[in-house]
Amino acid sequence: MRIVRLYFRLLGAHLRALLEYEADFWILAAATVLLQVINIAFLAALFAKVPDLNGWTFWAVVMMFGLVSFAEGFGSFFFEGLWRLAWQINTGELDYFMVRPYPVVLQASSADIGINGLSNIVMGGSMIGVALAHLSVAWSPWRVLSGVFLLASAVVIKVAINLATNSVSFWLESSIPVFALAVHQAGDLARFPLSIYPLALKAVLGFVLPFAFISFFPVAFLLEEGSAPWIGLLTPLVALYCLTTAFSIFRRGLRRYESAGT
Repeated sequence: MRIVRLYFRLLGAHLRALLEYEADFWILAAATVLLQVINIAFLAALFAKVPDLNGWTFWAVVMMFGLVSFAEGFGSFFFEGLWRLAWQINTGELDYFMVRPYPVVLQASSADIGINGLSNIVMGGSMIGVALAHLSVAWSPWRVLSGVFLLASAVVIKVAINLATNSVSFWLESSIPVFALAVHQAGDLARFPLSIYPLALKAVLGFVLPFAFISFFPVAFLLEEGSAPWIGLLTPLVALYCLTTAFSIFRRGLRRYESAGT
């Protein structure tokens, strides 16, 4: 509990610093909301021309968009510091973290806060709620509980992938997380049904970089759609695997960290 309390105190310090510039806060929040509105407008224009995407309706895809946005928002708001890891390694700033009595990975992840993440959480949650209101889901206590676990697992998968890909910076010399940014962009493919992609891309999004477990498989399970909706129940196991792998990569990278050399 002490570790959790300190983590939120660190985030709170960054949040207070950001709120000193209120105009920046509102502009960034508005820009994030506008981006999500543009995404929905794009989907509406797409489905105005086609009745479905390989059997998936407009509201099912909206829910996938919402899950991706919610997971990205959660990761940005609470773990934005991971995107500074390459800079911290390159400049030797990580030295300060290593001599403090607090886990290095948590210091790194709480080194910044993404205000845009808050907008993504709100917009993503809104898209999920509106989509569920338009979809026929056979709700039961078990399905409600499963939905909560799937949403939490989707967030863990997204954060774990961010940690793993940013930890690759220990093996690179750039102060910009190029690899992590490229993987992050690939994650946008998870906004659409996995079934529309070729087999090779399905394998990448389903197993190598399991972005499909953030959106497609949980939605398939809740709606009982697709050829194997039960795969969605594996989402918590995938989340555990991703988190374990991410921590392993980070620890290996930290052991080879050589400071800035000055």
